[in-house]
Amino acid sequence: MKIDLERFGLKDVPVDPDTVFTFAEGLAGFADCTRFKIFHEEGKATVFWLQSLDDPDLSFPIVPPQTLDLEYEIELSDADCALLGLDGGDDATVALIVYRNEAEGGKIAANTRSPIILNVRTRRGMQKVLQDVHPTLLYRAR
Repeated sequence: MKIDLERFGLKDVPVDPDTVFTFAEGLAGFADCTRFKIFHEEGKATVFWLQSLDDPDLSFPIVPPQTLDLEYEIELSDADCALLGLDGGDDATVALIVYRNEAEGGKIAANTRSPIILNVRTRRGMQKVLQDVHPTLLYRAR
């Protein structure tokens, strides 16, 4: 499989089917987009891109919450675990969609209310909409 990523000026980018994440329910507002590939631009490994394989014009910048000094404890229901094919927490990872908040002068912000949950073993994903968000702010020496 190959995909054109016009946003990045790339054509015929090979996609190994074994590296594709399936989102059975799509993402909020994009239910028809269920197949995604995660990649990063060369030399920019802090921000990854969640690229739709169903709509080449659709991609989301994502980061691990730790990049923003946030830590999550997310409780998944039995249905969530079944959707992800998740047997234990070791295979799960969390990512946040980031965006430029024009109302705040273009500052980078993150969607902390709807994190992306990925099972790295089964290659399944979901967007978990949280009702109450209380991420813990981590303090690290820099």
